[in-house]
Amino acid sequence: MAILNKIREKTVVLILVIALALFAFILSGLFSNGDLLLGKSQNVVATINGEDVTREQFMAQVEQQQRRMGPQASSSQVMNSVFEAFVREAVMNTQFEKLGLSVESDQMRELLKTNLGSSPEFQNEAGLFDNAKLTEYIANIKETSKEQYAQWIAYEQSVASSGLQNNYFGMVKAATTATLLEGELEHKLENDKVDISYVSVPYSSIPDDKVKVTDEEIKSYISKNEKQFKVKASTDIQYVMFEEVASEEDKTEIKSKLTDLIDDKEVFENNKAVYKKGLRNTENIKEFVNANSDDFKYVDGFQTKAQLPQVAADTLTKLNVGDIYGPYLDGEYFKLSKLVATTKLPDSVKARHILIPFVGAQSAQPEVTRTEAQAKSFADSLVTVLKADKSKFPQFVKDYSSDQGSVEKEGRYDWYPYNQMVPEFRDFTFEKNVGDIDAVKTAYGYHIIEVEGQKGESTLYKVATIARKIEPSDATVDKVFRDASSFEVSLENKSFNEAAEASKYELRPVKSLKVLDDNIAGIGSQREIVRWTHNEDTKVGDYKRFAINGGYAVVQLTQKNKEGLMSVENARPTVAPKLMKEKKAKMIMDGVNATTLEAFASAKGQQVKTATEINMKNPTIAGAGREPLVVGYAFGLKNGGTSKLIQGESGVFMVKRNNFTPAVKLDNYQAFANQVGAQKLSTVQSKLYAALKDAAEIEDYRATTVQ
Repeated sequence: MAILNKIREKTVVLILVIALALFAFILSGLFSNGDLLLGKSQNVVATINGEDVTREQFMAQVEQQQRRMGPQASSSQVMNSVFEAFVREAVMNTQFEKLGLSVESDQMRELLKTNLGSSPEFQNEAGLFDNAKLTEYIANIKETSKEQYAQWIAYEQSVASSGLQNNYFGMVKAATTATLLEGELEHKLENDKVDISYVSVPYSSIPDDKVKVTDEEIKSYISKNEKQFKVKASTDIQYVMFEEVASEEDKTEIKSKLTDLIDDKEVFENNKAVYKKGLRNTENIKEFVNANSDDFKYVDGFQTKAQLPQVAADTLTKLNVGDIYGPYLDGEYFKLSKLVATTKLPDSVKARHILIPFVGAQSAQPEVTRTEAQAKSFADSLVTVLKADKSKFPQFVKDYSSDQGSVEKEGRYDWYPYNQMVPEFRDFTFEKNVGDIDAVKTAYGYHIIEVEGQKGESTLYKVATIARKIEPSDATVDKVFRDASSFEVSLENKSFNEAAEASKYELRPVKSLKVLDDNIAGIGSQREIVRWTHNEDTKVGDYKRFAINGGYAVVQLTQKNKEGLMSVENARPTVAPKLMKEKKAKMIMDGVNATTLEAFASAKGQQVKTATEINMKNPTIAGAGREPLVVGYAFGLKNGGTSKLIQGESGVFMVKRNNFTPAVKLDNYQAFANQVGAQKLSTVQSKLYAALKDAAEIEDYRATTVQ
């Protein structure tokens, strides 16, 4: 009972303790999940100007964009493209809402007419856009396909957005003008001229090793210029790459196997001796080449010398028919080439033709109804007529030819080189005689061709080439894996740098990898590596071996840079030269009391130089380069006046103004005002959206929601 009484007395205390424990548990959950505390769902990919982009919206667009960009585009490239599209839409919509801009039904129809006006599907018999056909099309897909209708709505939204953007940019451009006063100022900037004398002591006159820039000085510079050095969270890495490339032994083996293909030999197949012909004596050269060549197939046609492999062209053209050259190196391949035949053909040909297509022929239009046999019969009948009377050729072209590209030229192709046309057309026009006419079948149909002219004559070559790609053998691939693994194991006892130096491996540093980056210099697209470096569990100094395209990379994380101001180390390449220039300027100026050019030149061992016709528009001094501050001082002086010491871009200057020539006054400055207006317009076109985006509030959560 005594115990029960004590519990009753402490009930309030117990309740309070339990309540505090529960509250602490809830708080820990909130703080461990920042999204819940901030009211943000894991389903939100981004918030742009207060508008959320959901994961469903985002990934639906990513899927469509991946199809458009194709398999060559990486997932990060696709996602970045989609993200930028969402940002642009949200940024511009904010502007449209502020101005009350919208696309009404009439304007929407005009936009659709502009975009779809050339589509035959929405044209009437006269070839003009038919609004009724568009209405019918929309009604039809709405009834028959929800997917197609949804795609149409998305298309309309895209067209409307594009139209609004054009309206917005048009309004801004319309307001981008320049006054006559601005035109007058532009005229003066270009045509006010000064002549000067000057002395320059270049910063390069003081060796860099005489000037020390400390970390504290760089840190101070960063703090005074914070906006320039704000950075997102990033990581630095270094890596050693182990590439799967063919060894010299591999190359020797590839060449040896090619050499074995030249002559006939006896081989054993199924315990029987079989006699096989080689490249030299094979009777079916096409089959032989195609069976033994990587990537390259036999080309049963003639080539000019310029079309032969550049590294072997001189040798191949000097061979006798039947001779073989190689193996020889051509890029990533070892090749073996046999000269099969030579011929002399014209350099160029002029011909005219009539194309009669048939059902199934390449580029045949839906209205084509002739079968192949009917097309041949019709073409033969036209040939019979034309052989009797070639004057009918132009009319037959208009009446029957489906090659619209040549109809206006009476079916004519003027002076084309060998290999420009499809093989059957080419062979007829280059190998027949001028005046010959006949029907020739190609993938496009039956061509009624007349050879009208031939110019020049060159030797052409038919060459059979077997190519073997230079690739690492299995033994080499295994060795690369062993080397990468051995290096990784060695890191247990040595530092990354020591291990690389001991094995004479190249150490490759990469700085500032952002969380959404895709590309790593020297390796290419490597999202897995980037994600690893930004993983909370990955610590500075950690290393890991990654399989990459064509080998392995052993990667070490060397630095994690928090979001905020750039580190002193990363800022040094940018800041140190600026601070060094300031220090050198002070060293040059210290102890100098000169008030004339001659005195300053004498004190610093320099010469007095002159420069004439300097203007403010292009503030360049002959012998010194671009020096806007120095030129500004010169324009501010009176004739005969001498400046103080000036810290310029390339050195310390003292300048004296010798003469000033004012710009000629004009009756009207409109031309210069137009020039200023054009400059403003160019700035609007290139920088307006960037400025709007910079001013927008963009929260990017992709790193935690989709990456």
